Amino acid sequence: MVVDPSTTKYLIRASVQADGVVEKPDIIGAIFGQTEGLLGNELDMRDLQKSARIGRVEVEVETRGGKTNGTIVLPSALDKVESAILAAGLETIDRIGPAKALIRVQSIEDTREARRKQVVDRAKELLSTINESSGQDSSKIADEVRSAVQVAEVTKFRNTKLPAGPNVDSSDSVILVEGRNDVINLLKCGIKNAVAVEGTNIPEEIKELSKEKTTIVFVDGDRGGELIAKEILQTCEVDFVARAPPTREVEELPHKLVMKCLKNKVSADQFVSQMGMNIKRPEPSGEKPAMREEQEGGRRDEGRRDDRRDDRRDERRDDRRGERGERPVREDRREGGREAPREGGREGGREGGRDDDRRGRGGRGRGGRGRRDGDEENGAEGDGATEAVEAPVAARREGDPRSQFKEILGTLSGSLKAVLLDDTGKALQGELAVRELADTLKGAKDNVHAVVFDGVITQRLLDIAAEKKIATVVGVKMGNVTKVPDTVEILTRDDLQ
Repeated sequence: MVVDPSTTKYLIRASVQADGVVEKPDIIGAIFGQTEGLLGNELDMRDLQKSARIGRVEVEVETRGGKTNGTIVLPSALDKVESAILAAGLETIDRIGPAKALIRVQSIEDTREARRKQVVDRAKELLSTINESSGQDSSKIADEVRSAVQVAEVTKFRNTKLPAGPNVDSSDSVILVEGRNDVINLLKCGIKNAVAVEGTNIPEEIKELSKEKTTIVFVDGDRGGELIAKEILQTCEVDFVARAPPTREVEELPHKLVMKCLKNKVSADQFVSQMGMNIKRPEPSGEKPAMREEQEGGRRDEGRRDDRRDDRRDERRDDRRGERGERPVREDRREGGREAPREGGREGGREGGRDDDRRGRGGRGRGGRGRRDGDEENGAEGDGATEAVEAPVAARREGDPRSQFKEILGTLSGSLKAVLLDDTGKALQGELAVRELADTLKGAKDNVHAVVFDGVITQRLLDIAAEKKIATVVGVKMGNVTKVPDTVEILTRDDLQ
């Protein structure tokens, strides 16, 4: 008789008697057929065999005088309680094929006992062949090597008992993990700026540390990791969140997977949006050194790009004026800032495009399409026409839309909602969730002029705004943006202060 050794912890042995001639397939069919649904879905024999929790049913039969006697052997990888229930279920079979039958369980054997005896006998045999030198202790050697690589570098964070890496105080960033084993695993990967929070009760020292350094939360991919991340996000100033793959723990991740998880970290606001959490995060106490340098560098680059665009626009305007014999624009009429020609250009374009009477009088907006159209059609030039167009422009400038953006962003704070505005500053619809913003903009018409939302400005959102010709995008802060569209004005909470 062949028994599958990979699934066997217990062997159920039973005898079978039938008042007629039956064969092996009849007995096996009766076992699976008459026990189906008897013990519930968890102990259904067909499902158990598919999942290798029970082995192949072995039957031996002998027929004499028109009656059949035999034995049944059923290997089981279930625990002893479930195996006993399964064995009792076999005894409920009262018919095999056309014949009446009786099945009685003889025994339930623990096959591991025989294996243990075999292991002990073999270990004795191997032990007799070992010629061990005096003073050798392999367990102490292994422990000594492990401690040299891992535990020796685990320290206590400041005045607390929290396990931490040796470089927490000297590093510009810190990684918050769940427990001591997570810190040890990161040390094995060469990461020495991790601190274990050890539970959901976050100490005050960790809260203060998150205000000083760029803070990354690295948690397990299970429900417990999600709860700890939620607690830390509500009590600390977290900048980024990284998670282990689903059902995996940080302490068991190999080096390559640890680095991949940290590389794929997301901003704290983006993580809250992705997980659909409804939490209130602490207000930032100030920009952290590493993040401040990155933001200032981004603003300097953006400012340089704006200056270059303004210079090229001024050069083209002067060239066109030179060709028509007009006087160059004086710098003092540009009102000193790059916002004036840009805003004037837009307003001039709108006024020149929809006011035929003004274009007939030669009205021009500063730097806009309306100026070019008026000059080309009428050849008119004069300060009176310019002043007629500049009046509504100045009126628009007095109602600066940034104050409206600031007010809307303050109202949305902590709600993870967004508002869409038209070119008059009127809301196009009610508030919508930030996670639905991208899909809503994709299906929106071209009347969206500005987007104000309580979230992080991402590359995907800017690409959609450029495609839909949205003029302004206002968010809490900038995310990982590598390509800034020239046609979209980007404003953050800091820009509106």
